[in-house]
Amino acid sequence: VQLQASGGGLVQAGGSLRLSCTSSARSLNRYVVGWFRQVPGLEREFVGTINRNTGHTYYADSVKGRFTISRDNAKNTVYLQMSALSPEDTAVYYCAADSQLILRQFRNAQWYGFWGQGTLVTVSS
Repeated sequence: VQLQASGGGLVQAGGSLRLSCTSSARSLNRYVVGWFRQVPGLEREFVGTINRNTGHTYYADSVKGRFTISRDNAKNTVYLQMSALSPEDTAVYYCAADSQLILRQFRNAQWYGFWGQGTLVTVSS
């Protein structure tokens, strides 16, 4: 499964940005799709996940209420809508997928088998 994250860019604090994760998989809704972010020198950080089939979403406390993950099955795409951005949100954002995860694994990057290349989000103050 190949994934491609896109939509990153430069945005001012308080602004919004939408990232997209597209896939070569036939049905991305059969996969748990997670979003992670990484600042150079730091570990990859969980942002949020959308569960396969049910579409239930789970978020890190740091983004809860500001970020929303959604899925368009027709386009085989998962989105990360980010709002009220702050400079602390600056990072390279990655999408990842796996069809075998269980709930307790969602927040841990090591369990995801497929990764897209990252897209850089820079939030200026």
